[in-house]
Amino acid sequence: MRTRYLRSGIVASVLAAAMSVTTLLSVEARAQDFPTKPVTLIVPWPAGGSTDITLRAIAEVASKHLGQPIVIENKAGGNGTVGPATMAASAKPDGYTIAQIPITVFRLPMMQQTTWDADKDFTYIVHLTGYTFGVTASAEGPFKTWKDVVDYAKANPGKVTYASPGAGGSLHIGMEQVAAKDGIKLTMVPFKGGAETNAAVLGQHTMLQADSTGWKPLVDAGKLRLLMLWTAERSPNYPNVPTLKELGYPFVFDSPFGLAGPKGMDPKVVKVLHDAFKKAIDDPSIKATLAKYDMVANYKNTEDYVKFVKEVTDSERKVVDSLGLGKKTN
Repeated sequence: MRTRYLRSGIVASVLAAAMSVTTLLSVEARAQDFPTKPVTLIVPWPAGGSTDITLRAIAEVASKHLGQPIVIENKAGGNGTVGPATMAASAKPDGYTIAQIPITVFRLPMMQQTTWDADKDFTYIVHLTGYTFGVTASAEGPFKTWKDVVDYAKANPGKVTYASPGAGGSLHIGMEQVAAKDGIKLTMVPFKGGAETNAAVLGQHTMLQADSTGWKPLVDAGKLRLLMLWTAERSPNYPNVPTLKELGYPFVFDSPFGLAGPKGMDPKVVKVLHDAFKKAIDDPSIKATLAKYDMVANYKNTEDYVKFVKEVTDSERKVVDSLGLGKKTN
């Protein structure tokens, strides 16, 4: 009887080991075959803005290297955090759902309770680029220079309104830092993205707009007036527009971003995605698209991107605390 049980146990162990090996081989095969179907890239902003346009162009080139289409899904809200948060909460870590990761994903948990942990809930894939931010006013409005805005704000505390993609974003934080330096109060009016902020300032529903270069066509058409840029150097597209530094502010803001998937992705799948998007941003057509919107490639591989996330989180915490915007703890 004992011999029978012993044999039975040995057989069960052998079967369990065989099943484990089979499972591992199956996972390995899936990783090696990836991708076998379209990949969804969540763009956490409305369609038509500079992020949407440039990521669509990058995804189109990357899809050729993947051998599968990359489908763009716009999931706006929460200053670019609703899309990544939804992915982190519900997507399988199989590489078929990834998202743009704006810097707000790291900053917002410092300001309020969130459903995600930027250190634990994402698999970082590749860092791509950053933005050119600027402040615009209606060409029919009273502001012709940034000094006009500061003078008006000092004479009319709290009455200068500006459209931005929402609380906690780089544009909101940047405007708060600028206002603090001048000792003025600026009132933010939040919107979901560039299409809405364009409409707000164009219709003079707000006095200003602080956003990335989705405003470019309207500036070029003479409908909006670009008052300043937040880049380190003047833009070749707008050589007459001063930077923050030239206006006396010790700031440069470009809100760099990359791509990530849910936590737990297979490193082999991460490498396939990384390589495809790396080839895309090296493509001359993508460099031309980025240049059109005053964006430049800011590539970091997977390992360096993970390190960068920690660096950004530390620096953002200092800024949030200095502005008194950190979340209250009991």
